Amino acid sequence: MNRRELLQMIASVTGYAMIGSPLLMTACSSANPVRGMELSADDQMLLAEIADTIFPRTTTPGAKDVGVPELMVRLVNNTYEDLDQQEFHNGLSAIRSDSLARYGQSFENLPAEQRAEFLNQLNQTALRYERPYGVSAHYFIMMKQLTIFSYFTSEQVQTQVLRLVPVPGRFDGDYPYVKGETAWAI
Repeated sequence: MNRRELLQMIASVTGYAMIGSPLLMTACSSANPVRGMELSADDQMLLAEIADTIFPRTTTPGAKDVGVPELMVRLVNNTYEDLDQQEFHNGLSAIRSDSLARYGQSFENLPAEQRAEFLNQLNQTALRYERPYGVSAHYFIMMKQLTIFSYFTSEQVQTQVLRLVPVPGRFDGDYPYVKGETAWAI
């Protein structure tokens, strides 16, 4: 299995909120011009805090440590259709306003426990979401998928958190795994 096949598999398994791999691959190059809507500095900071709530720093690096928010912004701007970009952007505004309404403060200023509670409730809402025509998924599903994808495909996670064989010999689909060992990166 090569990287492209892996990315296609991840996208299809997670609901395919992102568009196909050819456009996804173009977003991985910094030489590509950014199209679509720009996220403000406040939106980027909120996105970073959401990603870091999903993958906080523990004994392993957190989402912000490995550059997840920056890749998420590039992927949204370079690969998402206009309606999905609008849904994503509106979602950031909704998170900001819902946090203020529920807790009286911005998401970024909430304690870690309240952030996790907020995102868990949002996830439950997203799972029941009836999407409008033309929108791939609920904004939080998109954010969660992008966070997971960006985190596990980062070089730091591939080399320091997971075990990586950068140039594997042959495919061995029945490789032994002992519970508690570090998982393999592909």
